Amino acid sequence: MKSMHAEIGDAVRFSKTVGEADVYLYAGITGDFSGNHVNEEFMKKSVYGHRIAHGALTIGFMSTASTLMIERSLSQGIDSTPVSLGYDRVRFLAPVFFGDTVNVTYTIKEVDEERRRTRSQVDVHNQNGVLVAVGEHLLKWVKNEVVETEAA
Repeated sequence: MKSMHAEIGDAVRFSKTVGEADVYLYAGITGDFSGNHVNEEFMKKSVYGHRIAHGALTIGFMSTASTLMIERSLSQGIDSTPVSLGYDRVRFLAPVFFGDTVNVTYTIKEVDEERRRTRSQVDVHNQNGVLVAVGEHLLKWVKNEVVETEAA
């Protein structure tokens, strides 16, 4: 059994149409009720013209893509538990509007077997091919240690 089934160039994709409910549920969970996200009249006066989804919601979609990569590795049999060490170089390059379909591509770009880590490039495009967000994701593949318990 391998510690990780992850090779440079391995990629997964995730797509989702961002609905009003997604944004409002996210706002309710986080308490982020910024007018940018929940006030159409406020945003009509902005350069965007409409409400936009939270950038952090977009990071959540990046996380979904990482989960797909993890599930793929788990299905091949690994002796580790992959955990996120975080996201670097996250940038929101264009707005995500209600009704946009985001297409997330998660691609492994580095594998450090000694440290049991992978670094992946995450790109998010909308339905028109516009790059709306980018980031890098670092995963740690923590070795599963068998813990022996004393007999009672």
